[in-house]
Amino acid sequence: MEARKKLFLIYFMLAGSTFAQSFHNPSLNGEETSTNLGEVESRENAPDLEFQYHDHDQMTRYLRAVSAKYPELTALYSIGKSVQGRDLWVMVVSVSPYEHMIGKPDVKYVANIHGNEAVGRELLLHLIQYLVTSYATDPYVKWLLDNTRIHLMPSMNPDGFAISREGQCDTIHGRHNARRHDLNRNFPDFFKANTKQPQPETEAVKQWISKIQFVLSGSLHGGALVASYPFDNTPSSMFQNYEHTPSISPDDDVFKHLSLVYSKNHAKMSRGVSCKSGSPRFENGITNGAAWYPLTGGMQDYNYLWHGCMEVTLEISCCKYPPAHELPKYWQDNKQSLIKYLAEVHRGAHGFVMDENNNPVERAAIKIKGRDVNYHTTNFGEFWRILLPGTYRMDISAEGYLPQEVEFIVIDSHPTLLNVTLRSAKRIDGGPYYRPLPPPPRAPPVPTPSTGIFASLTNSFNNMVSNFFG
Repeated sequence: MEARKKLFLIYFMLAGSTFAQSFHNPSLNGEETSTNLGEVESRENAPDLEFQYHDHDQMTRYLRAVSAKYPELTALYSIGKSVQGRDLWVMVVSVSPYEHMIGKPDVKYVANIHGNEAVGRELLLHLIQYLVTSYATDPYVKWLLDNTRIHLMPSMNPDGFAISREGQCDTIHGRHNARRHDLNRNFPDFFKANTKQPQPETEAVKQWISKIQFVLSGSLHGGALVASYPFDNTPSSMFQNYEHTPSISPDDDVFKHLSLVYSKNHAKMSRGVSCKSGSPRFENGITNGAAWYPLTGGMQDYNYLWHGCMEVTLEISCCKYPPAHELPKYWQDNKQSLIKYLAEVHRGAHGFVMDENNNPVERAAIKIKGRDVNYHTTNFGEFWRILLPGTYRMDISAEGYLPQEVEFIVIDSHPTLLNVTLRSAKRIDGGPYYRPLPPPPRAPPVPTPSTGIFASLTNSFNNMVSNFFG
């Protein structure tokens, strides 16, 4: 415990100046960096990675080779196995690949949740390659890896990918896992009960994000060119499913900003051009998920509402499985977006919640007034809250402690460091600890009829729409 206290004291002295320097230093500023992210990087010393599709064995060999070549920057682990026994690989890229860096956030990308949407799978392999080969020469990449742990899962659905075929742009062959379940309809849902049988791949992801407190995430899809943000589902009745009504989250402003960061750094996405005749146009290349089409059991709503991880669905290719010779173009189109999006985790407020003895308070509830969603501290007492510039009030509460309210300001140039001390609420006479009142129950969603001809028509329509898009 004394060693842990020393770590915290050292961090408190260094954290503010570290982040301030990184955001004010022109060489590390995203808009003024001296290294052009569009330049072709040198890969002479890296394991070979061609612009081609890699099957599961090839991908495994490549990830192991990178991990062996760059042990100081990478760590390879599996979160579980697919239905057919393929590993669900994750590569950590960071200056601290094997352990969490106290006071610094974890972020992630997940690709290939739909097996036939293959571009994201290859882009994450190239992102790994770019990060490890650029660390020594690109100050922006160095700053990002020094201050962030990046977890990259190239394929959440390796079984579906195994039966998909290159050149198939619009078919659904390979979309589902080996048991014919759509993994992006297989997560618990806040708005409507999800009765789908849990699958090994989704169960592995749920366990993964329950163990690592991710702050920011992106899910890479194909079949459109848009950044889609929560909520994906809506409590509205079945007839409103056709009205393209947005389902607004408490952090709608932040999600729009994150989506715009990706779309505006992308070579084409922000133009909002339709992929094909008859498909929708998206202003600035972003959309609210439910406004596009509502779905139950999506991964991004689950990340946000269950674990406080802000996830955006990134549709990065009009063709789901384009010819391999087009992969260099997709990499150049998305490279800057992939990097700049992750850096947004360093926006807003972050810090520690401690007790009077400088011990971390685990699972303290963090709530921004006016935003009806709770975040929690880690076992080190850490918290992160991505917010746009402005003035905020934050409530902090934990069992056994007096609640506290803090007012703070967020600016654009660097995150605000907040260190909060909670005081014990145990009565002097030995009485019970203070217990914070539970939040008032949220209004239940309007139930959706599950039987009858109208429900059947609605479900059939939604299934048809979702099969054509990501």
